[in-house]
This record gives sequence, structure tokens and C-alpha cells, in this order.
Amino acid sequence: MLELILQILSSMNISKQCTHDKINPGLEQAYCPDCGKLIRNEWYITRCACCGVKMKAFVKNGEVVAQDHYCTNCGSEEYIVEKLDGINFIDINFAALLKREVEPEHICSTTRCWQEKRVEQPKLLVQYL
Repeated sequence: MLELILQILSSMNISKQCTHDKINPGLEQAYCPDCGKLIRNEWYITRCACCGVKMKAFVKNGEVVAQDHYCTNCGSEEYIVEKLDGINFIDINFAALLKREVEPEHICSTTRCWQEKRVEQPKLLVQYL
């Protein structure tokens, strides 16, 4: 009975923080349809600090880390996290996607109009209801 309740609770998304699952990973940035925030997709890859071989990366607690603890080529445990400008089909198996919220820029909500100086005044149109 307890296992059934835990399965139901885990299947329901109870967390208050949006995971932005509906954003296409191929886009550079997009608005999330669930929360309405602007999200930027950032791709990262990990490389061995010693020999430079690509290591499989994943996101753990908002941080990009290497999946393996040691390099399969040289045995080093040190790695470098490298940000990619864009994803390509060669790096897709090694890269990790991190979705970051972008702070909105200052948007001016005022509208300004200018009227040309004329001798005659513009006539208003009569509105019939």
C-alpha cells in the first residue's frame, strides 16, 4: 500500500519549481509554456584535464559533472567543463543540456507619438454605434 502511494506521488509533479520540459533543446532560447519565463538552452561537455578526451557529462544539482569518475584513456580523475556555442551531432552523445532562466531586460511600456505641425487642425471622424 505504501509503495502504491509513493508511486502515485512520484508520478505527480508536486515540486513548485518548473522543469521547462516543453522547451525544444534545438532552440537557443524560448519562453516556457508552463511558467512563462524566458529560458536559454546551454550545452556543456566535459573533457579530461590530462589528455583532452571527451567524457560523458550530466547535470547534478544544477552543476555539470562528468559521469565517470576516471578517464577511460589515461585514468585521470580531473576534468574540464567546456561550454559549447551550439550542439552538433558529434557531441550530442557527450553533451549535457542546462536550462537557465534569463532575466528580462528593461522593457519600456510607454508609447510615444509625434504629430506633424500643420496649419489646419485634423478633423475627428464621427463614430456611429
